[in-house]
Amino acid sequence: MPKGSATPWSYFLIRLLFKFVLKIFYGTIVVEGTENIPEKGKPCIVCANHSNSLTDALLLVASIPWKRRNMLRLTAKSTQFGKKTFTSWLIESAGTVPLQRRKDFEDGRVDNTEVLLKLMEALDMGDAVCLFPEGMSRYHPSLAPLKTGVARIVSDVLTRHRDDPNFEMSVLTCSITYMHRQHFRSDVLVTFHPPMKFTPKNNPELLAPTDYNNIRALTARIHQQISSGTLDAPSWRLIRIAKLAARMYAPIGTQMSLGDYVRIVRTFLQAFKLAEASLTSSGTDGEDEGRAEDSEILKLGIDLQGYQDQLVRCGIKDDRVRKPLPRQTIVYRIIIRLAWSVFLFSISIPGLLLWVPVFITTFIAVRTFKRTGPVWDTYDEIAQYKLVYGFVSGLCVWLGSMLLTLPIAPITAILVPVAMWMSLRWLEDAISAFRAFTALSRLLLVGDARLEEMRKTRADLHARVLHLAVNTLGLPDAPEKHFAEVGGRQKGRVRGRWANSAKYFSVRRRRKRDWNETLRLYDKVDYPGDEY
Repeated sequence: MPKGSATPWSYFLIRLLFKFVLKIFYGTIVVEGTENIPEKGKPCIVCANHSNSLTDALLLVASIPWKRRNMLRLTAKSTQFGKKTFTSWLIESAGTVPLQRRKDFEDGRVDNTEVLLKLMEALDMGDAVCLFPEGMSRYHPSLAPLKTGVARIVSDVLTRHRDDPNFEMSVLTCSITYMHRQHFRSDVLVTFHPPMKFTPKNNPELLAPTDYNNIRALTARIHQQISSGTLDAPSWRLIRIAKLAARMYAPIGTQMSLGDYVRIVRTFLQAFKLAEASLTSSGTDGEDEGRAEDSEILKLGIDLQGYQDQLVRCGIKDDRVRKPLPRQTIVYRIIIRLAWSVFLFSISIPGLLLWVPVFITTFIAVRTFKRTGPVWDTYDEIAQYKLVYGFVSGLCVWLGSMLLTLPIAPITAILVPVAMWMSLRWLEDAISAFRAFTALSRLLLVGDARLEEMRKTRADLHARVLHLAVNTLGLPDAPEKHFAEVGGRQKGRVRGRWANSAKYFSVRRRRKRDWNETLRLYDKVDYPGDEY
């Protein structure tokens, strides 16, 4: 039985380094379904959605346990190769295979015959090959139509082994969901689905010569499975209102894992998406029960959008409307939050001085890059730029610190990373406290009459959201109790009030009450390109 290719040292180093860098850039990375990953030596194609350029590939490399696979053979657009850049070296050193894209050549002529042959040979050896069937990375709320390349490779590999009816290969689909893909200290969910297994004996329809309809059918299955685990919508507006509906259904503080949160958002998103599609396709005639329900869901979405706009204009969160506070309590909390924020900022200043070169370097690099194209074609590479420039500048800070303190360089080599990490942790808490301070301050500025009107609006919306969740979508009727009781020891989830408080101040990572949170002085609820 094949054992797969040996792991090159460069791949091992890259995996180690970027697993470390990814854990710094993203606040929480939750990986689900690792038990679904085929073991070493079993040929496998890993397919994932592609919305974050090189970061997607690095995330998959870091998420697949080395005990399950020796390495993940990556693919990347050919234009990334042969350049005198750190990114190009990184891609080539990891054994990445270059794929030509028609859009990258003026005459539109490409020849990937040799590349595909190398990929099939890798599969013959029992390797895992990573392909992004969308064929491109882009900043968009929906998956692009999948190319048929993966299905054709499955067909070609099975045909090569048609004399071995028990030869088995798998297609492992993966859904990557970024809460805010380009923002520092946001969260990521990586979900591996049960693999699709193929053999010449059980899948004769994929042996050459094959009907192209079978290729398209397999591609559709791959699309459906990837889409089922992430937020896939025709517009950012639907994702925006689905997140608000999820926060209303399971309010801030509900003890749920990141996976549970994403699935709830996706459940509401599917409801809004299907209702909108149903009413758009069926015209304006008809008063059947199904159309009436879709109209109600669509009306709920419009009202949620209006309510979210109100929250943005007031600069407050839904949770502040949900739980009315007396003015004296608000003032007391303002004082506490501001004092706590100032204290944390103060103790983090020494470590933050080390972060200044990193922040400046990444800021300039990203600002320059943004000017090169529109949102949909540039924002998917922002995280990649931040990771690469942040890593290189951070490494320079570390090396520079040791050079400046040569007599005690071994001590500095340990103290500098510790100081940078602790200052980052304190900065997270400080910004969270200051964000709460600003929200509470704005709450005082909202007139009592307007706040009362918003509370009535919210009460009506909450009742409608709960009715949709329980009676139509089949979600639990008591989410705070349900999610506190279900589930085991999951990353990004704690049990009990004491554990929740302790995890909040954990040295490893900050326990978030709101999975939508980023390292910002304001709540991130809108998207680039939105009119808000």
